[in-house]
Amino acid sequence: MAFMEKPPAGKVLLDDTVPLTAAIEASQSLQSHTIVRRYSDFDLLNNSLQIAGLSLPLPPKKLIGNMDREFIAERQKGLQNYLNVITTNHILSNCELVKKFLDPNNYSANYTEIALQQVSMFFRSEPKWEVVEPLKDIGWRIRKKYFLMKIKNQPKERLVLSWADLGPDKYLSDKDFQCLIKLLPSCLHPYIYRVTFATANESSALLIRMFNDKGTLKDLIYKAKPKDPFLKKYCNPKKIQGLELQQIKTYGRQILEVLKFLHDKGFPYGHLHASNVMLDGDTCRLLDLENSLLGLPSFYRSYFSQFRKINTLESMDVHCFGHLLYEMTYGRPPDSVPVDSFPPAPSMAVVAVLESTLSCEACKNGMPTVSRLLQMPLFSDVLLTTSEKPQFKIPTKLKEALRIAKECIEKRLIEEQKQIHQHRRLTRAQSHHGSEEERKKRKILARKKSKRSAVENNEEHSAKYSNSNNSGSGASSPLTSPSSPTPPSTAVEHAPF
Repeated sequence: MAFMEKPPAGKVLLDDTVPLTAAIEASQSLQSHTIVRRYSDFDLLNNSLQIAGLSLPLPPKKLIGNMDREFIAERQKGLQNYLNVITTNHILSNCELVKKFLDPNNYSANYTEIALQQVSMFFRSEPKWEVVEPLKDIGWRIRKKYFLMKIKNQPKERLVLSWADLGPDKYLSDKDFQCLIKLLPSCLHPYIYRVTFATANESSALLIRMFNDKGTLKDLIYKAKPKDPFLKKYCNPKKIQGLELQQIKTYGRQILEVLKFLHDKGFPYGHLHASNVMLDGDTCRLLDLENSLLGLPSFYRSYFSQFRKINTLESMDVHCFGHLLYEMTYGRPPDSVPVDSFPPAPSMAVVAVLESTLSCEACKNGMPTVSRLLQMPLFSDVLLTTSEKPQFKIPTKLKEALRIAKECIEKRLIEEQKQIHQHRRLTRAQSHHGSEEERKKRKILARKKSKRSAVENNEEHSAKYSNSNNSGSGASSPLTSPSSPTPPSTAVEHAPF
């Protein structure tokens, strides 16, 4: 497909951050949602994931007795545990290898080949650029690819080209989208990494920036090489060590300043994490402003989609800042969110900020503003020495388009949070009604109703018998034997479980 062609009508825009789950069934099925996998498929996946440096619990091979019923049951249990470990690991669950294994119908395309085709078409009209090599899998996004570039008349300079497809949160019109992408090189800010060139069509965007061999803030934290694959760099760091307190304070203050700048401009971001912060000496510079224009979902979406109070792009940025601060402090991401208790930190001022963004109370009640974080003791005394004046002029018409797109992004998030909340309530109800204690309670209640019904029937019959003997005008009436009482009906309330 040529670079400036329109995408096919009815193109499905998947949210790649939605966690996939998988359950191994005992028998094969030909239903559309069922995927037949052999042990060899698991083995191939496991071999591919070895780059992550993790010890994954794949059950060992067995050549003899592998058709025994007991062995098959044990193998099924082991493979299910293997899938559970992969799908609950934030980095592994988002990688292309796992997505293709669990959902080959939606992830069958060769995204690297698509990106190469698009980039090649672009260079037909821009001959001054030249591809040096693809930077394979350096990022976590499935539909975003990177290439090392050079300018033909400046062969010693190295640049990075990023190409990305549209995402499910792209609500800008094609015209506004392309105009805003082309505005990005004009954005000047001491804490934003400069875009050298940017262009877009109706289905994707292509941007070029200078290559920085020092890498990102995450590379600094994990002591990683920028060109290495994402899984190798960040899945299982060999040495876990946080940054110095002064680095945490300075970097944190710089990042908050640029977030406030973008919020004041009405420019939606929502993509803050350590890999989107480039290091330039002692200065942090934010990357990938184009992500929100492309409609790409956030790296931490599966976290904040659980909390209904995190429902604006500003609150998303603050929550993501909490993740980033945790990683800077402890050298690794939190095991789960919300965080019940924080390990010892270089300063209690750090813990105070973490509690305001990652604790149970914060996730339940809502995030502070960026301005509030800037006033907290950890950052309020940081002196920033920069003379560069921020510049980012956005025409009024495009500001309005950004505002509408931002509202649509937030609306989709709120709808997703509502569905998750309803699913949680239903799951809790099913678990509650299906528990052994509740079953016993229902049996006791049923017996009580049965006894009550029997007593009421006996009393009603006795009253009728007494009335029949006392009625009439004095004439004797033949005695009749009372009819047998109707057996009581047993009422049991069944709840779904």
